[in-house]
Amino acid sequence: MHFDVPPERVWDGMLFYEEVPNKAALILRMFLPAPVRTKGEKTRIGSVIECTYEGGYLEKTITSSDPPNSVRFDVIKQELGVEDCISMQGGSYEIAADGTGGSNVVLTTNYSGHLRPRWLWRPLEHFLAHGLHRHILDGMRVTMADSARSRDDRALPAAQG
Repeated sequence: MHFDVPPERVWDGMLFYEEVPNKAALILRMFLPAPVRTKGEKTRIGSVIECTYEGGYLEKTITSSDPPNSVRFDVIKQELGVEDCISMQGGSYEIAADGTGGSNVVLTTNYSGHLRPRWLWRPLEHFLAHGLHRHILDGMRVTMADSARSRDDRALPAAQG
């Protein structure tokens, strides 16, 4: 996804799925556990991020961090109630300047699907992963826009009357 802000702003606005403030699309809510919150520093190598969901949790550890270009994580524990269907392994955020003052962001999710036959379930898994990424990136866009409006509002002089 393209953002009309430099990589540093995208980095500052980076969100994990569990942090996105807007409600996920119905299809995601039907198949994925509902996120509640995260706790931990998501950009420090070695940091463990505790991700709480309705009815479960997972833990991520940051394996690589190169501000404002990339962060990678491994999922080290998953207790979500979907382990017979899917096991999350890790993921990454890649942020690249586009040469015009904006940024391009690529999210990657690594997982193992356990449902058989694989040829039947793989398209749904890919569809859900793309929907998840779109939800996260849209949430980042909204959060960054809200943050920019808040900064602009603070910079305006008080109205006189």
